[in-house]
Amino acid sequence: MRNIDVKNITDTIAEMCIEANHFLTPDMKAALEAAVQSEEAPLGKQVLQSLQENLKIAGEDMIPICQDTGMAVIFLEIGQDVHFEGGNLEDAINEGVRRGYVDGFLRKSVVKDPLERENTKDNTPAIIHYSIVPGDQLKITVAPKGFGSENMSRVFMLKPADGIEGVKNAILTAVKEAGPNACPPMVVGVGIGGTFEKCALMAKQALTRPVDVHSDIEYVAEMEKELLEKINRSGIGPGGLGGTMTALAVNINTYPTHIAGLPVAVNMCCHVNRHSVRVL
Repeated sequence: MRNIDVKNITDTIAEMCIEANHFLTPDMKAALEAAVQSEEAPLGKQVLQSLQENLKIAGEDMIPICQDTGMAVIFLEIGQDVHFEGGNLEDAINEGVRRGYVDGFLRKSVVKDPLERENTKDNTPAIIHYSIVPGDQLKITVAPKGFGSENMSRVFMLKPADGIEGVKNAILTAVKEAGPNACPPMVVGVGIGGTFEKCALMAKQALTRPVDVHSDIEYVAEMEKELLEKINRSGIGPGGLGGTMTALAVNINTYPTHIAGLPVAVNMCCHVNRHSVRVL
């Protein structure tokens, strides 16, 4: 059994919230640099160069990459041999988010009630997902999610007879309908299978996979490549202003499902696809 003081979790998450909103992960940075070289449309290339300049300024001057610093989504992979001490885990997570957003001068975008709309003024509570895994470590992923792209996400409850072509069509439909509103070039997270809520969670998790890593299931990896090519032939382009780089990646996760169903979720993410990962 390994003990982890929840204070360490608070401190770590506070740092991660600030880090994720100011710096891209190496895979995302490399993908954007490659996109500048690959973009064929002059205006599209100009947009991508402006995005790179924005990233440079954000890192040098510690200004958030985007004014929408998102709602904090936290994934915790908890080793089954870990014991938390020093307080309530969920309170510690939210205190980390509060501290990160307040001390980091990040925009507070969370409202206490979805209809009454009173701002919580510290960007809490976070959206927290727990999973129990073997071992004695704690893996934390902080993924601030802006709602320009989040609002463009979709869930399709397809019939099994729709098959793989129906799945592909659903994903392409979601991207087409998102258009410029998802701040392309986008990363497209997809969840296939499970239930209504499981496919959405898988789509969100797919966004945290490095964009240079494909699914280890062969047919899924081929579908990721095929859909990325088709999306980049859509003409939407960077900023929705036309071009050949509409998406940087399509990441697909799958899960067993019921004989009568074929759930598909598409979680759109803008060009920054912010997330930070640490292991305690």
